[in-house]
Amino acid sequence: MPRVRKGAARAQARKRLLRQARGYFGANHKSPYRAKDAVTRAGVYAYRDRRARKRDIRALWITRITAACKMRGTRYSLFINGLKLSGIDLNRKMLSQIAIDDPKLFDTLVETAKKSATATPAKA
Repeated sequence: MPRVRKGAARAQARKRLLRQARGYFGANHKSPYRAKDAVTRAGVYAYRDRRARKRDIRALWITRITAACKMRGTRYSLFINGLKLSGIDLNRKMLSQIAIDDPKLFDTLVETAKKSATATPAKA
């Protein structure tokens, strides 16, 4: 049986790899050996950072809500607890947007949260 050298397939694989590594620095976009490592590493970073971005955005929303609560004389934790006790089910993204776009509505939310937090006794 004749020996198969994978000429076309190997060339296509190399071309695909170097196309993925386009724009990388130094030998990382020229050498297939270095490009393979660089593309793999970039994929790992991309996977990790897609998840990290979600955490960062949530932290930003919480920071905005905290600042809006402080301006109205309450704490973030009391505000969130009061909303839960009063049955208002808004996520942090929406609360952050309301705090920026509609301060009057946020004032009423804070007042509602304060009332429900004081109305229900704390569990021991």
